[in-house]
Parts: sequence; structure tokens; C-alpha cells
Amino acid sequence: MNIYFKDILSGLNLFRKGKVRDVYEFTDSLLIVASDRISAFDVIMDEPIPNKGNLLTEISTFWFSKTSHIIPNHFLTSNVDEYPKECLQYKEILNGRSMLVKKCTPLPVEFVVRGYVAGSGWKEYQESEKICGIKLPSGLLEYSKLPEPIFTPATKAEEGHDENIDFDRASSILGSSVAEKLRNVSIELYKFGAQYLSERNLILADTKFEFGTLPNGDIILIDEALTPDSSRFWLKEYYAPGKVQINFDKQVLRDWLETTDWDKNPPAPPIPNNIIESILSKYKEAINRIKN
Repeated sequence: MNIYFKDILSGLNLFRKGKVRDVYEFTDSLLIVASDRISAFDVIMDEPIPNKGNLLTEISTFWFSKTSHIIPNHFLTSNVDEYPKECLQYKEILNGRSMLVKKCTPLPVEFVVRGYVAGSGWKEYQESEKICGIKLPSGLLEYSKLPEPIFTPATKAEEGHDENIDFDRASSILGSSVAEKLRNVSIELYKFGAQYLSERNLILADTKFEFGTLPNGDIILIDEALTPDSSRFWLKEYYAPGKVQINFDKQVLRDWLETTDWDKNPPAPPIPNNIIESILSKYKEAINRIKN
């Protein structure tokens, strides 16, 4: 069942509609539903990627379990039979692509960690030899490994483009103590994921995390974790700086879009079937490598 999700769960209380996930509110919990929508350059494409929501939910659930020793997270259950009774009418749709989570207040910053120079980080580095205000060694090539992972936060945008910011700006938004704590936690999560994936012949080039505050003030990991939507995965055995990487994320979509004359503002051009099939194949291989 391919689900794009417009108003398909109209019987539930829609709390927030994100780029690819919809969130529904209950008295003391939230229901996150992963659609088959895909975004690139912060724009939602018109075509769905079949069963993408199921794959991302499976990966996030896996990582929430694996990383709970570093920081608690919002995951409660992905068993639809344990959801509020209002959800049962949508059981067929929700099964496999949803999770019930703790209700919290999301922090208004994306916590990005980079171990390699790629994407918007490469563009910044070419201009200033810095990424988000962090001075880096001279002479790095695109896809070069950094001496140490760096924390490069960004503002979150429901619509339009996210904006890379420096640590001082993140501190002014979050408060210095929270920013410092979550910088450390984000880097620890990245290092844990990178080591785990390295043992499975994958490089975790970069990734983003999101955090939220519970009513009691505790901060937890939320949203998704270490998925092909929020990360860059490269095949380790063929890695070489300065050369195009073999990836297992949505880079294939970004690469195709860069060959068009699209200005990165809505509407996006239609995605050809062969690109859709390639994206799905990449996601499937990613989950096979992650979980085996």
C-alpha cells in the first residue's frame, strides 16, 4: 500500500504535518505516521516512494532501541493494537509505518553532526574553509574525512529551506547549557552509529538528530534516528575523497535534481520511474545492511 497522505487520517486530531511525517495528538501521547513522501532541498516531491514510510519506521525503531543507553527517546510502541482505540479503524494503514511516542515540546534546532565534508558543508567549505563557523584544515577535497566529527546545527523550517547556523546562534536559541549538552550527545550518537555501521561496511558521513523536552523538563531524542532520510550512508570499501560515493540514501534524488534546471523552489519536477526505483533499492539495501 503506497501512502502519500493528504487527509487520509481525518478521523484523528492532526497535531503537525511535516515534510514526510504526520503527527496526531492524543491526551498523553503522539502518533507519528511515516508517509511515502520524499523531500529534497527542503521541498516535498509530488511522487511517493513505495513503502518508504515502512522502511524508515523500521530503521528508526531499531536505532531508538540501540541508542537508549546514550539518551532516552520518545518511542513507546509500534504495535497498533496498543494504540488509542481511535486508531484501530486505520490499522491496515498504520501497521508498519507508525509509532506511538511520548508527547513533548520539540526544540527548534536540528542537531547535525558531520564526519565528512559533503552537501551544504562542502559548499560552505569552498567559500571560507569553515562549516557553521568551525575552521577546518586547508586542502580538503569533497567527501574528505574530518579529523573529528563536528556539530553543525541548523534552524528547522516547516516550509522553505533550513539554515545552517553556528554554535553561538544555537546557544542563543536553546540556552548555552542545553546547547552544550546536546552538542555532546549528538556527537556521541554519531560516533556510536558510525562505529556500528563501519562494522557493516557503511560510512556514516553525516546525520541529524532532533530532541524534545518532556513536561518534567527531561530532554529526549525524538523524530527519527540514523535513517536514509536524515543521514548520508556511503559504501566503505569504495570510499575515496574527491570521487562520487556509492550511497544508500536519497542522494540519488538530489543528484538527479541537480541535472535539471529546477531552482529548488516548489513545485519540484516529476521524478522518473527509474529514479524512484533506484531510491527504493538504496533504502532497502540500507536497512538490510543496518539490521544484519
